[in-house]
Amino acid sequence: MKLQVIRQRKLWWAISSAVILAGIVAMIISWQRYGAPLRPSLDFVGGTRLQFELDCPKVNNCEQPVDIAAAREVLAVEGLGGSTIQAITDRTDKQVGVTIRTSPLSGEQRTRLQSALSEKLGGFDITKTQIDTVGPVIGQQLLSSGLIALLVAFVGITIYLSLRFQLDYAVFSLVALLHDVLITTGIFAILGLVFGTEVDSLFIVALLTIVGFSVNDTVVIYDRIRETSTLTPERHINDIVDEAVNQTLTRSINTTLTTLLSLISIVLFGGETLKNFALALIIGFAAGAYSSIFIASTLLALWRERTGKAYAASTASPVMGDGIPHSDKA
Repeated sequence: MKLQVIRQRKLWWAISSAVILAGIVAMIISWQRYGAPLRPSLDFVGGTRLQFELDCPKVNNCEQPVDIAAAREVLAVEGLGGSTIQAITDRTDKQVGVTIRTSPLSGEQRTRLQSALSEKLGGFDITKTQIDTVGPVIGQQLLSSGLIALLVAFVGITIYLSLRFQLDYAVFSLVALLHDVLITTGIFAILGLVFGTEVDSLFIVALLTIVGFSVNDTVVIYDRIRETSTLTPERHINDIVDEAVNQTLTRSINTTLTTLLSLISIVLFGGETLKNFALALIIGFAAGAYSSIFIASTLLALWRERTGKAYAASTASPVMGDGIPHSDKA
């Protein structure tokens, strides 16, 4: 069965628009709540994150779930009432620990807080205790460096595609890349609001990886479009795009699926630090495959049609009953 991307292009655009719009709304809400479009981790805002889990092998230490209210009282006494606190649950959804995000703490403050929490909540397992501190200056530097790297990647890709193909190819490839970035960030904004998912410096790395993966798929389709246009210049761009997409569809699906399988295994069985990174790649790679097939190619066809470049050669443009121009050749 031949996929007709041109005939249903408004549907593809509507799907993308709906997802992006939902993400933008989530980012606006996130900005009002956290002061950023995504819920930032310590990597970007600076501060101290403390994670404590009860020592359950210790007798009578885990009979009752962790009392979050008691933990908040301890924080208030220590002058850290503005801190955020989340419960850590085990496989049975029982609260067995806490994760606390607060302003930067000195070594003495961390020790005092840990002792106070241990007295209130129970003994902690020192092997599972995690304490991370990032200064606000370093956090801002990480964010700035990441955004600059992303911008440089966009500029470099645009220049490369302009030289290899033509400027309009590069422009719509860039639109597809922005589509992928917006969908990934939008979904993470939603996850941040619903599940408290935070983004760290690895998220920037994930976006850069997504951009590289997505443009590779787009280049394959664009290369087939250019090749077919050269061989059959009398054909309409809509026919050429449909054929190019169908010729490369199996390759795109297989490449994406094999990559996603590896990433899904990381999400399911990998460490905590890699799960959000792998999740971002899953979302971005799926969006990248979608945009290469349904966004970049269809926008290029529309532009060529509207600017009178639907045919590589100057031939008549017959129109069939569906209202979409086609060439005489199938």
